[in-house]
Amino acid sequence: MRRVITFGTFDVFHIGHVNILKRAKEFGDLLIVGVSSDSLNFSKKQRYPIYSQEERIEIISSLKFVDHVFIEESLDLKLEYIRKYEANLLVMGDDWKGRFDWVKDECEVIYLPRTPSISTTEIIEIVRRIK
Repeated sequence: MRRVITFGTFDVFHIGHVNILKRAKEFGDLLIVGVSSDSLNFSKKQRYPIYSQEERIEIISSLKFVDHVFIEESLDLKLEYIRKYEANLLVMGDDWKGRFDWVKDECEVIYLPRTPSISTTEIIEIVRRIK
């Protein structure tokens, strides 16, 4: 059985999120998604997500192509999560290209192209300007 794992914040859910998760699922039998905790997101971006981790988990869990969702508490635990969920493949967006090559001894790593012209950060900035 091929187990695919991926990670993300998935805040202000949009078509780019759908695209990468659907494509990730095409690589395996099970898709396991780590959703960044609110505190992890704050440590990365110096802001909390618009939607709480509970809301983001519910959104990701509702997708028919996602098989399991968990909270990612730390970027430093990627290898532990890969081992815990027995993942054969880590899929990430190509904005992370090369950043997870260090786990290649444990599982294959693929970086998929992002959906052009869409990002959560850009959406949030547009909404802030409109206010």
